Amino acid sequence: MYKCLIIDDEELARTLLNGYVKKLDFLELRGSFENPLDAMVTLKNETIDVIFLDIQMPDIKGTDFAKLIPAETKIIFTTAYSDYAIEGFELDALDYLLKPITFERFLKAVNKLKSATIQLPKPKSEYITVKSGYDLHKIKLEDIIYIESDSEYVVFHLKGRKIMSYQSLKSLEKTLPASLFLRVHRSYIVNTQKVTGLKSRDLLLNDIVIPVSDSYYDTVKSQLF
Repeated sequence: MYKCLIIDDEELARTLLNGYVKKLDFLELRGSFENPLDAMVTLKNETIDVIFLDIQMPDIKGTDFAKLIPAETKIIFTTAYSDYAIEGFELDALDYLLKPITFERFLKAVNKLKSATIQLPKPKSEYITVKSGYDLHKIKLEDIIYIESDSEYVVFHLKGRKIMSYQSLKSLEKTLPASLFLRVHRSYIVNTQKVTGLKSRDLLLNDIVIPVSDSYYDTVKSQLF
């Protein structure tokens, strides 16, 4: 049995996919949402195997939302626009369904779940290797408090020390596990396990204060609190 979510701002699309899911005894619908951010509570509280995710939505694009969900959750993009296909597959989507979606095409997509889950999962590393100058540092993920962008560099803030590395925050974000790290500002990524509170537009990591930008505020609030 695969647990799934439907996220689409169009009611007719949600109804159609809901009907398709009910026809298959190996799919269990755990929620249907108009707004992607409303699905974050479900994603936080239980393991979801696959999300049927629309791309073109008013509050946040499906391709942007896909970067916020746990890596183990598969994505099947649904959209009326074929222009997004390449972007969808770059995000390792399981499949890409072009509307109007037929049941036969839907079935072909969900059958890929079976072959995808047969593969043994890669062990998740507890470390990240960071190049700083001519040196290589093996950093335990749990030791990272937050990461800050500093021009063309990023600074890893650890307990009692800092490590600077020549790379962009955007590229680094793609390599970090989404279950542990969250982008909260164009200049900051935080370790979610270190977060202790939210005061106005500032995220608290004990005595450390990290600003939260408007574009990330709703995600931060729904995912962390």
